[in-house]
Amino acid sequence: MSAVLPPTPTVPQDEGFAPAPPRRWRWLRKNPTLVLGLVLLVLMAALALAAPWIATADPQEIDPSARLQAPDAQHYFGTDALGRDVFSRAVLGGRVSLIVGLSVAVLASVLGVVLGLVAGFVRWADGPIMRVMDGLMAIPGILLAIALMAVTRASLTTVIVAITVPEIPRVVRLVRSLALTLREQLFVEAAHAVGTRLPAILSRHVLPNMIAPLVVQATFVAASAVLIEASLSFLGVGVPAQTPSWGNMMAEGRNVVAVAFHIILYPGLLLAATVLAINMVGDGLRDALDPRLARQL
Repeated sequence: MSAVLPPTPTVPQDEGFAPAPPRRWRWLRKNPTLVLGLVLLVLMAALALAAPWIATADPQEIDPSARLQAPDAQHYFGTDALGRDVFSRAVLGGRVSLIVGLSVAVLASVLGVVLGLVAGFVRWADGPIMRVMDGLMAIPGILLAIALMAVTRASLTTVIVAITVPEIPRVVRLVRSLALTLREQLFVEAAHAVGTRLPAILSRHVLPNMIAPLVVQATFVAASAVLIEASLSFLGVGVPAQTPSWGNMMAEGRNVVAVAFHIILYPGLLLAATVLAINMVGDGLRDALDPRLARQL
């Protein structure tokens, strides 16, 4: 008696079902904040880099006959009290803000990592370093920057240094807290047990586990630096007055805001867009680098 074979199952046809999107597209779809922030930040950077080519006039050219003109086809953002083209000065002023934000973020992160690791792994240095950091954090960052600018000559370099000093403590505290947690982990204790030297432990085991929070912290430091630079320039203690920057432009336009609001409107919008873009990138990186969210992608 022949055996009866079960019927061969038929594979259902994919009718109306699209193939699963690639992983990178799913990642982008799950991180819209990061994507929008990057697009906006790249746009602001492109405007700043292309300033010499897209400027409609010399940013320093004074034309008394064109004072306080409203935006038109010749002057996209109008003119200021000296007849200078606001659009040309605004796009060029973006360079100052982006340079300050990037420089402060890098310097504060590097110095903060070094001091934080020393405080976290060298027990005798922990107390002195953190007491100095507590003292710096007790002074508002804008006031400390003003004090540093008051004893030095106004320049872009001194602005970067003056803003970096108040930003270092927040990075140091973050790195120290991470270091105190990581030094108790089994893989660090195992490295100590086999005789691995401290510099090798820090570079191979500790620093790689700090990258994600450090990158996120750096974005918030950059956003804070852009705002502080604009505040210093607005108060007259930032970059030199002849240098186009958003803070300087808003300071110059405050005296004629009743008759020429555009002088402070457009630099303010560009400043807000830049800070918003940096913060969106920071928020998006925080979500994207969170291991709990990454497992859901």
